[in-house]
Amino acid sequence: MSLVKEFKEFAMKGNVVDMAVGIIIGGAFGKIITSLVNDVIMPPIGMLLGGVDFKGLMIPLKQSAPGVVDVAIKYGAFMNTVLDFAIVAAAIFLIVKGMNSLRKQPIPAPAEPTSKPCPECMMEIPLAAKRCGHCTSVFHSS
Repeated sequence: MSLVKEFKEFAMKGNVVDMAVGIIIGGAFGKIITSLVNDVIMPPIGMLLGGVDFKGLMIPLKQSAPGVVDVAIKYGAFMNTVLDFAIVAAAIFLIVKGMNSLRKQPIPAPAEPTSKPCPECMMEIPLAAKRCGHCTSVFHSS
Protein backbone atom coordinates (compact mmCIF):
# COMPACT_ATOMS: atom_id res chain seq x y z
CA MET A 1 0.00 0.00 0.00
CA SER A 2 1.44 3.33 -1.00
CA LEU A 3 2.10 6.08 1.50
CA VAL A 4 -0.27 8.44 -0.33
CA LYS A 5 -3.11 5.88 -0.23
CA GLU A 6 -2.56 5.24 3.49
CA PHE A 7 -2.58 8.97 4.20
CA LYS A 8 -5.78 9.42 2.17
CA GLU A 9 -7.52 6.66 4.17
CA PHE A 10 -6.34 8.22 7.43
CA ALA A 11 -7.36 11.76 6.47
CA MET A 12 -10.79 10.74 5.23
CA LYS A 13 -11.79 8.85 8.38
CA GLY A 14 -14.78 10.46 10.05
CA ASN A 15 -12.99 11.12 13.34
CA VAL A 16 -10.16 13.08 11.72
CA VAL A 17 -12.53 15.27 9.71
CA ASP A 18 -14.79 15.83 12.73
CA MET A 19 -11.78 16.81 14.84
CA ALA A 20 -10.55 19.26 12.19
CA VAL A 21 -13.98 20.90 11.96
CA GLY A 22 -14.14 21.12 15.76
CA ILE A 23 -10.73 22.78 15.97
CA ILE A 24 -11.61 25.35 13.30
CA ILE A 25 -14.96 26.18 14.90
CA GLY A 26 -13.31 26.26 18.33
CA GLY A 27 -10.77 28.81 17.11
CA ALA A 28 -13.50 31.05 15.73
CA PHE A 29 -15.56 30.59 18.90
CA GLY A 30 -12.50 31.56 20.96
CA LYS A 31 -12.25 34.87 19.09
CA ILE A 32 -15.90 35.61 19.80
CA ILE A 33 -15.43 34.86 23.50
CA THR A 34 -12.28 37.00 23.66
CA SER A 35 -14.20 39.91 22.18
CA LEU A 36 -17.08 39.29 24.60
CA VAL A 37 -14.72 39.38 27.57
CA ASN A 38 -12.55 42.31 26.42
CA ASP A 39 -15.25 44.49 24.86
CA VAL A 40 -18.42 43.70 26.81
CA ILE A 41 -17.68 42.16 30.20
CA MET A 42 -14.42 43.78 31.36
CA PRO A 43 -15.28 47.48 30.73
CA PRO A 44 -18.23 47.49 33.18
CA ILE A 45 -16.20 45.51 35.73
CA GLY A 46 -13.34 47.98 35.34
CA MET A 47 -15.77 50.89 35.72
CA LEU A 48 -17.23 49.38 38.90
CA LEU A 49 -13.69 49.05 40.26
CA GLY A 50 -12.90 52.71 39.67
CA GLY A 51 -12.06 52.87 35.98
CA VAL A 52 -9.42 50.15 36.03
CA ASP A 53 -8.36 48.79 32.63
CA PHE A 54 -7.43 45.19 33.31
CA LYS A 55 -5.17 45.01 30.25
CA GLY A 56 -3.05 47.76 31.77
CA LEU A 57 -2.59 46.11 35.17
CA MET A 58 1.04 45.06 35.53
CA ILE A 59 4.02 44.95 37.83
CA PRO A 60 6.94 46.72 36.11
CA LEU A 61 10.25 44.89 36.45
CA LYS A 62 12.49 47.00 34.20
CA GLN A 63 12.08 50.53 32.85
CA SER A 64 14.36 52.09 30.26
CA ALA A 65 12.92 55.57 30.80
CA PRO A 66 10.26 57.10 33.02
CA GLY A 67 6.89 55.75 31.82
CA VAL A 68 8.48 53.23 29.43
CA VAL A 69 8.23 49.69 30.75
CA ASP A 70 10.48 47.14 29.05
CA VAL A 71 9.74 44.10 31.21
CA ALA A 72 6.60 43.61 33.30
CA ILE A 73 4.40 40.96 34.81
CA LYS A 74 1.07 41.61 33.05
CA TYR A 75 -1.36 40.10 35.52
CA GLY A 76 -4.28 42.08 34.07
CA ALA A 77 -3.88 40.37 30.68
CA PHE A 78 -3.63 37.07 32.54
CA MET A 79 -6.90 37.83 34.37
CA ASN A 80 -8.57 38.51 30.99
CA THR A 81 -7.28 35.19 29.66
CA VAL A 82 -8.52 33.28 32.71
CA LEU A 83 -11.93 34.91 32.33
CA ASP A 84 -11.91 34.01 28.61
CA PHE A 85 -11.23 30.40 29.55
CA ALA A 86 -13.96 30.32 32.20
CA ILE A 87 -16.54 31.69 29.76
CA VAL A 88 -15.47 29.30 26.98
CA ALA A 89 -15.60 26.34 29.37
CA ALA A 90 -19.06 27.33 30.61
CA ALA A 91 -20.36 27.85 27.07
CA ILE A 92 -18.99 24.52 25.87
CA PHE A 93 -20.46 22.79 28.93
CA LEU A 94 -23.90 24.25 28.18
CA ILE A 95 -23.66 23.32 24.48
CA VAL A 96 -22.62 19.73 25.23
CA LYS A 97 -25.30 19.43 27.91
CA GLY A 98 -27.93 20.67 25.45
CA MET A 99 -26.75 18.31 22.71
CA ASN A 100 -26.78 15.36 25.11
CA SER A 101 -30.36 16.14 26.11
CA LEU A 102 -31.37 16.09 22.42
CA ARG A 103 -29.93 12.62 21.85
CA LYS A 104 -32.40 9.80 21.77
CA GLN A 105 -32.14 7.62 24.83
CA PRO A 106 -31.75 3.95 23.92
CA ILE A 107 -34.85 1.88 24.54
CA PRO A 108 -34.01 -0.85 27.02
CA ALA A 109 -34.47 -4.40 25.79
CA PRO A 110 -37.47 -6.17 27.28
CA ALA A 111 -36.64 -8.39 30.23
CA GLU A 112 -36.52 -12.12 29.66
CA PRO A 113 -39.71 -13.80 30.88
CA THR A 114 -39.43 -15.67 34.17
CA SER A 115 -42.87 -17.25 34.09
CA LYS A 116 -45.41 -18.73 31.69
CA PRO A 117 -49.15 -19.35 31.79
CA CYS A 118 -50.39 -22.79 32.83
CA PRO A 119 -52.05 -24.39 29.79
CA GLU A 120 -54.97 -25.62 31.94
CA CYS A 121 -55.85 -22.75 34.32
CA MET A 122 -53.84 -19.90 32.72
CA MET A 123 -52.26 -18.88 36.05
CA GLU A 124 -48.62 -17.71 35.94
CA ILE A 125 -46.09 -20.40 36.89
CA PRO A 126 -42.25 -20.47 36.79
CA LEU A 127 -40.71 -21.43 33.45
CA ALA A 128 -39.13 -24.63 34.79
CA ALA A 129 -42.31 -25.86 36.53
CA LYS A 130 -43.55 -29.38 35.66
CA ARG A 131 -46.79 -29.05 37.67
CA CYS A 132 -49.06 -26.07 38.20
CA GLY A 133 -49.18 -24.91 41.80
CA HIS A 134 -52.73 -23.64 41.32
CA CYS A 135 -54.59 -26.45 39.57
CA THR A 136 -51.92 -29.20 40.01
CA SER A 137 -52.03 -30.06 36.30
CA VAL A 138 -49.01 -31.98 35.09
CA PHE A 139 -47.50 -30.85 31.81
CA HIS A 140 -44.24 -30.91 29.96
CA SER A 141 -42.51 -27.61 29.31
CA SER A 142 -41.80 -26.93 25.68
